[in-house]
Amino acid sequence: MASNNYSYNATYNHSNASNIHTPYGSGDPYYNESTGFISPNASKKGTNKWVKIGIPVALVVVAAAVVGIVLGVRSSHKSESSASSAAPGSEAAASQAASVKNQVGIFATATDSQYLLPIYPSTTNAAAYTTPTFNPSNNAALAWPADPFKPSNPSPTSVRSDRPRLIAPSYKWDALPDLIKNDPYLKAWNETIFGNATAYYSLPVVQYFMDGDSGILDNAREIKMRIKAFAYVYRLTKDTKWVDRAYKELQNAVSDSFGPSGDLKWNPTHFLDTAEFTAAFGYAYDWLYDVWTDDQKSEIRQNMITYGLNRGVIAYSNSDNLFTGWWTNNTQGNWNCVCNGGLTVGSLAILGDDTTGTAEKLLGMTVDNAKNNCAQAVSTDGTWTETANYWYFGTTGHAEMASSLQTATGSDYDLLKVNPNFWKTGLFHMYVTGPGSLFAYGDHGPNKFSTTANAMLLYGDYFNHPEFVLFQRDQHDAPEPWSMFWYNPTVSGAFWDNMPLDHFFTDELDQWAAMRSSWTDENALYVGMKFGKLQGHQTHNDLDAGDFVIDALGTRWAGELGSGDYRSENYFSNDTQGSERWLYYRKRTEGQNTVLVNADNQLVTASPQILQNLTSGTAQGSSTVMDIPSDSTALFTGDLTSAYDTVTSWKRGVRLLNGRKQVLIQDDINASQGIMWRMHTNATVKADGASATLTIGDKTMQMSILNAPSGASIATGPAQRLSTDPPLIDNQVDQPNPGVTVVSISLPAGTYSLQVLFNPQWEGMSSSDFVTPPSVAIDSWSLTSHNS
Repeated sequence: MASNNYSYNATYNHSNASNIHTPYGSGDPYYNESTGFISPNASKKGTNKWVKIGIPVALVVVAAAVVGIVLGVRSSHKSESSASSAAPGSEAAASQAASVKNQVGIFATATDSQYLLPIYPSTTNAAAYTTPTFNPSNNAALAWPADPFKPSNPSPTSVRSDRPRLIAPSYKWDALPDLIKNDPYLKAWNETIFGNATAYYSLPVVQYFMDGDSGILDNAREIKMRIKAFAYVYRLTKDTKWVDRAYKELQNAVSDSFGPSGDLKWNPTHFLDTAEFTAAFGYAYDWLYDVWTDDQKSEIRQNMITYGLNRGVIAYSNSDNLFTGWWTNNTQGNWNCVCNGGLTVGSLAILGDDTTGTAEKLLGMTVDNAKNNCAQAVSTDGTWTETANYWYFGTTGHAEMASSLQTATGSDYDLLKVNPNFWKTGLFHMYVTGPGSLFAYGDHGPNKFSTTANAMLLYGDYFNHPEFVLFQRDQHDAPEPWSMFWYNPTVSGAFWDNMPLDHFFTDELDQWAAMRSSWTDENALYVGMKFGKLQGHQTHNDLDAGDFVIDALGTRWAGELGSGDYRSENYFSNDTQGSERWLYYRKRTEGQNTVLVNADNQLVTASPQILQNLTSGTAQGSSTVMDIPSDSTALFTGDLTSAYDTVTSWKRGVRLLNGRKQVLIQDDINASQGIMWRMHTNATVKADGASATLTIGDKTMQMSILNAPSGASIATGPAQRLSTDPPLIDNQVDQPNPGVTVVSISLPAGTYSLQVLFNPQWEGMSSSDFVTPPSVAIDSWSLTSHNS
């Protein structure tokens, strides 16, 4: 289960994504992300055969095991980086923190090979595992120097005179070698980037592959990923072979064999593709500016304008009536971030060399548009309004844009803080990550390639939340070029020190809870449950009010099926009740871990209300070993009556019991039609009346119905559409879900309190150590209501 080496997967067939060999081998580029299930290898293109629980992010850039972690909720944003002057006495603290960091090295000792999450040693280190903090320093071996470029009146169209200007100005490149020598994380990441660049170097150029309506986004992001690595290694080695290899990718992406001729080559009808190609060309132009010939600069610049920036101007004006800029209007999600981000990066790269005025024109539009849309994709509680996986795409685009504006022009123009709640999205990402991967509700999106969670490093530094930095630096996707410049090396401490185990996200759009027994134990208990609205998620959600996941014993017991086939007809049609999106099993209510009434989909107009979100307030200490008090608990309850027109009342609640060793899920419901409680699992399930034994490998979960209503029993079945479901569109199919079992409890119309108890069979616990809680109506739940 553990590995210290994750590197670029050179077996990836770029012209046919069906031959991807990864730990989760989805077989389709759109279904490889954290789901709670892992799919088998070599499945047919367009299908997604889930097999095992839990998997995390990126497909191709799976980097070396890096470890570490983050925490807290600190103070408000700061516009200056860690290079700000050190206060008196802080130099000693910075030096001491650096010494401890080098003694301990990378905190995590490995990366879990199934879930790609860091594994921490069971230990206490009072010197290293301390409160997260930044230790400002003027020592060039420990901290970034201040940026000498400080315009008094910044403008998006007035850029610094030196190159590079995007993300990593020359003063950072000058400082980087000494920082690498003195920081174990930077050293490890640097080695991984060099290793990945070497692997990319020997591969053929990315082959054009039009993936139906999903376009050539994989191509664009893979080229961007390669360009970043090649340019990075060149700047540290000055070996022009990396420039030559980057140039091959750029030439290929505009060649006659790469897509159609004319200005539609980068597929602006799916503008994400255009934006990511533009960003790739922008980074190549800027980071390799000093070595390109004048002819090469002219060629790269003209191709970027023709296939990218001009198409951006057309998208904004809709002058061709193709509506390729629909994302500019009221689109608070990843599309706006990625598209505006790519256009901004490309424009900043050539500003001053562009004689057409295109770059300047775009910068007059993209910044304000992103502030009104992209930056608003974070709700008041920090949740990304689409899904946990689309957070990656949106925040990467947002962070790249903000960072490029800051370094190139001296300001981000409030892109980072125009939404006063944006900083909370770091907490969202931390809490939505369980030991069995993300609570990955809804769609998961395409391959990540150049997309990572490393915006956490930028946000942590800017908003003065060192816990974000500490959390992300140990993740498998941390080693890539952006990390080398967004990481604040003065950070110290352990993200988990004083980090609460529970958090409730209460914006009415989202409404979800995360509860756990540890931040650093890969075998920890983790429960996520969501209520929330079923519209307003950029058509990436499921009909899933009441949905939940459960992790324990190092595996996921209740998981998500994830995306359907993005090329399915009308998959993204709309989010109205009659949308054909809701015909597909993985999007239907029956495909979720919730209650199905009358075998119908939930109502898209559902407006669940949180009743209670209570916690004992347990926080982890500095040790990676948690000693949970016996009365430590958390609960989350809601009124979901509005999800169906065939229920008089439906309240769902989840709570932790017995010192966070057991889980109770309860539904108090009055329905005029039949009820079916459903849960999807990879476990082998042996049902016996009102109880069942779930087994995954050598781990076991006991599941039972408490105070079982008359006739209630646990049944199992396949994860496939019900016989009473409306038919799919002609010639469309659901993805098969082999290895996934639906655990269900069916009851006729009536009034019930359905209580389902989950008892993970923890090592060292006997049957007498488990508690049987009393029967308590959800309305009467409290922190002590279930004490024996």
